[in-house]
Amino acid sequence: MTTTDTGWETHAAALAAMLTDSGDLRDSAWAAAIAATPRHRLVPTAYQQQPDGSWTEVDISGQPGLALVYSPTTLVTEVDAEGAAVSSSTKPDLMVRMLETLDVHDGHRVLEIGTGTGYNAALLAHRLGDERVFSVDVGSDLVAAARRRLAAIGRRPQLAARDGIEGWPEHALYDRIIATCSAPRVPWPWAQQLTPGGKVLADLKVGIGAGNLVLLDRYDDRLEGRFTGRWAAFMGMRHDGDITPSRAAKTETSQRRVTTAPAQPWNTDREVWLLACLALPADLRYGYTLDPSTRTPRAAALSAPDGSWCEIDLTTADDGSRQLREGGPTPLWAQVEDAYQRWHQWGQPTWERFGLTTTADTHAIWLDDPHGELRWPL
Repeated sequence: MTTTDTGWETHAAALAAMLTDSGDLRDSAWAAAIAATPRHRLVPTAYQQQPDGSWTEVDISGQPGLALVYSPTTLVTEVDAEGAAVSSSTKPDLMVRMLETLDVHDGHRVLEIGTGTGYNAALLAHRLGDERVFSVDVGSDLVAAARRRLAAIGRRPQLAARDGIEGWPEHALYDRIIATCSAPRVPWPWAQQLTPGGKVLADLKVGIGAGNLVLLDRYDDRLEGRFTGRWAAFMGMRHDGDITPSRAAKTETSQRRVTTAPAQPWNTDREVWLLACLALPADLRYGYTLDPSTRTPRAAALSAPDGSWCEIDLTTADDGSRQLREGGPTPLWAQVEDAYQRWHQWGQPTWERFGLTTTADTHAIWLDDPHGELRWPL
């Protein structure tokens, strides 16, 4: 019998207490689920990224690894051949905040989009019973592994390998749908599979990383609701046959000017980044350029599929301005500057003032009033 098989209960109980003390966990039923669920049995393999970008496997057979598994940490559980993380086990603190935001009650039937390791399905099954929990994921091997691991701890929620964009109509209707992956739109089949008055909690991400969790209520003709106050992010929803879009070579011709906008809104002002991405090209990329001598970031960078790009120095002049270099047919940074200007004009609104309305044919983000003038179709 390994150390992980004999000492996990103490770690799980400590995690439940930690989440309660931090205010992330308020419902005693979810605290009981955290304390009773052996996360290490569902996440037998995890990876940590090294400074050079590579991934190393974490040894969870001893106390240091066990402490990591029962900490409020996202655990990367699968890395592809290119070194990209493709599956993970969500941070427990975020998971319980989402479950409490979803307002789950005894007797509810819940559909989860994104099975992953099965940890969240295990928490739901502890609260509601196996027969009321349904979970789908696009990866058949991943679902098969989650099914085996869940069964090994005595949990048998309904699992299926299928594209989450279609939900799981064979078992509808559901009282709640929760997505543990991000998507650029909330699929209408999810609305069709909800009971009247049901709720969806999803991570809407427009462009790259622009958006947040949004809690939507089911009405006769629409889903509608507001974004949550605390920002969160998930890996993007995967589909069978995904194709990476082609990109033009970076345009060499460039111009220089100054800007007063912060250099990395995707980290500092995420509401602004959402406004900017509503106007920026699809399939945008952001990142950093490195100083050739120190190998540390010296500028933030954006690039678009048409070859447009910009670089914004991370250091500022005495007057607060930054040097900007850009090229290509699309003025990328101008959209960011415009988003900052509008955000300040509106009183620097936080996430709770933004909302989403979706129907079978339309998606619209709005500020303050779903019927007001400040609406942006997606």
